[in-house]
Amino acid sequence: MNQSVIEPLDDAVDHVRGPASGRVIVEYGDYECPYSRRAFREIQRVERRPGGVRFAFRHFPLTDIHPTP
Repeated sequence: MNQSVIEPLDDAVDHVRGPASGRVIVEYGDYECPYSRRAFREIQRVERRPGGVRFAFRHFPLTDIHPTP
C-alpha cells in the first residue's frame, strides 16, 4: 500500500481543532476559494459525527487565481 506522508501538525501555523488522537483530516485550501469553502462545510458535517475527528486547515493560496496586491 502506498501511503503519503504529511508534515506534522503545527498549532502555530495550522488551524487545528478536535481531539489529539484518532483520525486526522488535513485540508489544504485557499481562503478565497469557493471549493475550499464547500469542502470545509462537508468536513464540518464529518466533525459532528461521533468518533473524534481532528481537523487541520493549511492555507495554500492559489496565487494564479487570487493574486495578492
